[in-house]
Amino acid sequence: MAVRRLAEIQPESFAFTPENLKWCEAQIAKYPQGRQASAVLSLLWRAQAQNEYWLCKPAIETVAAMLDMAPIRVLEIATFYSMFNLEPVGKYYVQLCGTTPCALRGASAIRKVCETRIGPERTVSADGLFAWSEVECLGACCNAPMVQINDDYYEDLTPESFTQLLDDLAAGKPVRKGSQTGRKSSEPSGGDTTLTEASLHDGSALGAWKQRFETATPDQQPG
Repeated sequence: MAVRRLAEIQPESFAFTPENLKWCEAQIAKYPQGRQASAVLSLLWRAQAQNEYWLCKPAIETVAAMLDMAPIRVLEIATFYSMFNLEPVGKYYVQLCGTTPCALRGASAIRKVCETRIGPERTVSADGLFAWSEVECLGACCNAPMVQINDDYYEDLTPESFTQLLDDLAAGKPVRKGSQTGRKSSEPSGGDTTLTEASLHDGSALGAWKQRFETATPDQQPG
């Protein structure tokens, strides 16, 4: 396992926004007295989301104080789970799936776009907007290749569509989440090829079977 350390440059302080503070208090209240530490993952995740998707030292210390935990215990948790980013990742953090299904469907080409458009892995782009890293399977194998940007999935990517996606995000334009080819969920990319008869879906096949069952003579009844 790689050594994970806090960023060298840290902000002076961190405080939850009133909205997030209220949310955190609601999470803590879910646990009985003396068990508030059970909310640590939720609070760290909220802190990261508020802080442009990375955890700074003051945020870790704030969460520790709220849960009456030793800061080192919260630091141990933050450095153990790779879902917590310990250094700035820009406004848009791109997680590129590089495991087998995505690799077979062109993830290497998407990686080249990341290297060209954003820069080296785990470094913030010159405009401060992007950072990227390769991660393990994100569970959208049917729609490979794909990336996760902040909280959203972008699937069925090509180098061209991915480049356009990054350009639109940088320009503040609206972007389409999910499949970039327009397919719904994980349906076949070329459209349905089996079970396409309308009677299988409009209820008529069931109706015909039911009618035959109801009009059958006693010797024709099943069983």
